[in-house]
Amino acid sequence: MVREKIREKLNEVITAVVPVVAIVLILSVTIVPMPTHVVMAFLYGCILLMIGMVFFTIGSEQAMEPMGKQVGARITKTRKLGLILPLGFLLGFMITISEPDLQVLASQIQSIPNNVLILSVSFGVGAFLLLAMIRMVLGISLTRMLLFFYVLTFVVAFFAPPDFLAMAFDSGGVTTGPMTVPFIMAFGVGVSSLRGTRHSSQDSFGLIALCSIGPILSVLLLSLIFSPENSAFKAVMVPRISNSLQLGGLFLEGLPEQVREIAQAVLPIAIFFAVFQTIFLHLGKKPLLRIFHGIICTYIGLVLFLTGANVGFIPAGFDLGGILATMPQRWVIVPIGMLIGYFIIKAEPAVYVLMKQVEDITDGAVSGKALQRSLSVGVSISVGLAMARVLTGIHLFYMLVPGYAIALLLTFAVPPVFTAIAFDSGGVASGPMTATFLLPFAMGACMTLGGNVVTDAFGVVAMVAMTPLVTIQCLGLAYKLKEKQAPKPEMQEDSLAGFGDYDIIDL
Repeated sequence: MVREKIREKLNEVITAVVPVVAIVLILSVTIVPMPTHVVMAFLYGCILLMIGMVFFTIGSEQAMEPMGKQVGARITKTRKLGLILPLGFLLGFMITISEPDLQVLASQIQSIPNNVLILSVSFGVGAFLLLAMIRMVLGISLTRMLLFFYVLTFVVAFFAPPDFLAMAFDSGGVTTGPMTVPFIMAFGVGVSSLRGTRHSSQDSFGLIALCSIGPILSVLLLSLIFSPENSAFKAVMVPRISNSLQLGGLFLEGLPEQVREIAQAVLPIAIFFAVFQTIFLHLGKKPLLRIFHGIICTYIGLVLFLTGANVGFIPAGFDLGGILATMPQRWVIVPIGMLIGYFIIKAEPAVYVLMKQVEDITDGAVSGKALQRSLSVGVSISVGLAMARVLTGIHLFYMLVPGYAIALLLTFAVPPVFTAIAFDSGGVASGPMTATFLLPFAMGACMTLGGNVVTDAFGVVAMVAMTPLVTIQCLGLAYKLKEKQAPKPEMQEDSLAGFGDYDIIDL
């Protein structure tokens, strides 16, 4: 059973990562003469990344999802608003501090101290997880909340300094990564399961969407009171290596830092669950051992994944973007970026968590494969637009405002479940692969062209988080039209009907 599970996950990971590896290798031997040591570091990084993804996906199923469901169900069962809301805020705050994607982004934003950015973003996620729980309790329309808070966000963004704009929207994307997504989505399932309405399980969608807004607003507000330090960006370099031992040593040097950072990420959650188990849950020995095993797998997986991504992928992405920008036909960076973007989404660990949850909660009415294809198209478009920004210096507002306007208008035309899935998908798509490959890819090109990295290269994460909002809702329109032409069985009709008929929890 265990071997079959590992084999299944390994096949999924190989299918996901090999296309990206093939694209980079083909480019390196045809039109992009990348240094040999950078290509070798990239290949080593891919091996670690794939092993890490196998461990992480197994650990997520065994630990993060059950922990989230158990905690969500138990605190809601108390029906005490005074306990539910503070714990929701605390969990959102803690899980965000634990998010590896945020650590990666913070290390690349050199004008703001890491702790200042991380605490600001964590506060935003905690506050909006609290608001998301209020929405679930009171049955407030997700569309209305998204419309209100995105309009508020763009109003605040209008007054923010230009150097903060791209950082703020990037922060909203990276906070919903491999730690946040499985826990918060499962937490939402646990909370919503006690509502007892026909569509209550679908309330678990939308939490990621709202939690993605909080960091943007909090960083924009930070910009009004905080003066950034020197925003000059230093190039990413890989030490020259002459043999395989030196290459292995390069990864061994990066390993201790990831061991420490991921321990700081996982330990607070494990301690919180242990305390919660002692006071409230009292689970049996067998489920506890399964959760403990899952936490260990999650930890090992994230350490290997991020070591491979940080040491192998960041330099490769930076060099690839920089070399493409020196070519006479600089525009080629747009289609190449789109090609990489299409396939790189399959290597995002959190995407598989979302796909599984979508299939489970919609009773298979929304196919995980269809969701992944829509995400791939969205990310491909977003990377193409981001590379166009790098080449032309177009202001980020000219892409974000129309994009979000279209996404918000579509919310009035598609089944509400697709709106929630779409806005959740935007956060999920912008995970560690975006932060460790696509963002350095844009930075390398921008520095080579002599552009402003802070205003022109940053923002690629924001673009990746935006376009799936449109493509997934277009998928929803297709399902809606198909449903009209050929009525589905009662179960599937219910699964796509929406978020209506709320019952308020007796508090």
